[in-house]
Amino acid sequence: MSTPSLPLDGSCRCGQVHIRITKPPLMTAACHCRGCQKMSSSAFSLTVMVPADGLDVTKGAPVECGTHGPDQDHMACPHCMSWIFTRITGIDTFVNVRPTMFDDTSWFSPFIETMTSARLPWATTPARHSYVEWPPMDRFEELIAEYHAQG
Repeated sequence: MSTPSLPLDGSCRCGQVHIRITKPPLMTAACHCRGCQKMSSSAFSLTVMVPADGLDVTKGAPVECGTHGPDQDHMACPHCMSWIFTRITGIDTFVNVRPTMFDDTSWFSPFIETMTSARLPWATTPARHSYVEWPPMDRFEELIAEYHAQG
């Protein structure tokens, strides 16, 4: 894993919505749940957990897509519908951003993978930690510390 140079800029596929990360990622992940498979049209979705005040929308106005609460709000470009980030209800400390939106993706690698109970048989990731469901909430602080220690 390498640490990205900040700020880190990106955009949706059509370029109508631009984002910027101004704070270092807390952790990276791949999620194998069926919802993420369907949202991403792939075997899993990729995530960068970013401090909530470290993500700025610098152009455009994302709209809700996919699931619309009560647990989470997926946000996308209103034109091309690229899934850009997710806010989780009740968690205001971080936002899950899709790393493939960034201009530079060379630094990204998933540190954890979640929901492997729904993993497609052929799908693999280089994640250091693997969870059948979600990591226990009491493990997040330790995981974040380990992620930063290896950077």
